[in-house]
Amino acid sequence: RAFPNQLVYKLWLVITQDVNFLNLDRNEIKSSFTKSHADLKRLQQKETIKRYQFINDTLKIGQKIDAAKATNIRAKLDRVLTHKVFGYLIFFFILFGIFQSIFEWSKMPMDFIDTSFANLAAYSKNQLPAGEFTNLISEGIIPGIGGILIFIPQIAFLFLFISILEESGYMSRVVFLMDKIMRKFGLSGKSIVPLISGTACAIPAIMGARNIENWKERLITILVTPFTTCSARLPVYAILIALIIPEEKVFGFMSLQGLTLMILYLLGFGMAIISAFILNKILQITSKSYFVVEMPSYKIPLFKNVGINVIEKTKSFVFGAGKIILAISILLWFLGSHGPEKDFGKSNIIVQKQVIESNIKYSPKELENLINAYKLEHSYIGIIGKTIEPVIKPLGYDWKIGIAVVSSFAAREVFVGTLATIYSVESQSDDEATIKEQMKNEVREDGSPLFDFPTGVSLLLFYAFAMQCVSTLAIVKKETNSWKWPIIQLVFMSGFAYLIALIAYQVLK
Repeated sequence: RAFPNQLVYKLWLVITQDVNFLNLDRNEIKSSFTKSHADLKRLQQKETIKRYQFINDTLKIGQKIDAAKATNIRAKLDRVLTHKVFGYLIFFFILFGIFQSIFEWSKMPMDFIDTSFANLAAYSKNQLPAGEFTNLISEGIIPGIGGILIFIPQIAFLFLFISILEESGYMSRVVFLMDKIMRKFGLSGKSIVPLISGTACAIPAIMGARNIENWKERLITILVTPFTTCSARLPVYAILIALIIPEEKVFGFMSLQGLTLMILYLLGFGMAIISAFILNKILQITSKSYFVVEMPSYKIPLFKNVGINVIEKTKSFVFGAGKIILAISILLWFLGSHGPEKDFGKSNIIVQKQVIESNIKYSPKELENLINAYKLEHSYIGIIGKTIEPVIKPLGYDWKIGIAVVSSFAAREVFVGTLATIYSVESQSDDEATIKEQMKNEVREDGSPLFDFPTGVSLLLFYAFAMQCVSTLAIVKKETNSWKWPIIQLVFMSGFAYLIALIAYQVLK
């Protein structure tokens, strides 16, 4: 039976798109048409042209939305939360509350964990038989793992707040709110999701940039996301802020330490935006951009979902970092507990000779600390640190901090664990000192505190901008399918971090 042209084409569309026709015999389908294959192709072209003409005409007319008819609670909340002024203020105060809470709520459990691991190291040192294995446990493994576990409360609270924002539906409003601002800097509103997700970890955040269709916007997002302060930076920030910023309240309610932490987060986010603006001007990539985002209904976050999310992400951080920390702690302990026989093997004789020549009386404990310090300085790790010290000394760092900075390239959180291991090896006679106390008691050759305000600020700024994560570089290579971009990322971020840290220290000292 012959069909009119339009009916033939409609039938052809049904057959090719309806799953119910998949089992039909192809010969039966072909026999239903009297038109040639060329005629059907022409019909398809006409249909496509008509479809796009209809879309263009509809877009020219425009769709008028009567906002007055939107009177439900969702619409009212959207008017406030996505307002061009109040929306940003609300988002700012939410961030401010999060960072204040992170420091205030986590202080007590952090102190408990820190003290517990210091006591555990001392207990193992005193109870186990003297020897290399005991030293490995008390000076390497326990301080190294303790240097990470101490920050579980802060990391858990960070994941808790992010999960609540996502579960409630507010995060989609933030994406919509930030789109206009992001576009001015060469980004998409969707870029805010990787940037905010980067506060947990840059690796899944960079992978999350896949939902950005525009390649230029996606590439820029990938390159600037590591500036966002991730949870691996949090241990470094927390310990340094606790050392150099007093526990004071501003205006009677605002924690100065929490405010400092928020400034560091905003600094990283701000640098990401500025870098995106520069890249948008430099990268000669032409492409069209579209922004579509789903606005889910507001809902009360389910405790079960939030709890599972916090537990899984915290577990992932701890176990992922724990493997690296354990390996590096053992390596650092070995390098710090062994050295060339010429100096390291004769530490007792050399130090005692120096003490006799100086005519200064030392107590047995002070003499032991002098011997341990001399051993560490002439150990393998001391030799490495002394070699790189000229490069980092202008930043206010000594060779011990230099070792921690280099070792933390595997993962930023290794910084604290490295220093904990080094100081535990050095101060064996004071095993019950916590990580914070060991860092606070560290002094320079002239007797001044090592972790003073200029050095602390220099370190904070260095870690705020430096690309101290080999895993992130690997994922950037995978997502861009080239080593070009991760190498550029590494050189620029680390070079910029060094320059800013240098300026900060030289100005503040």
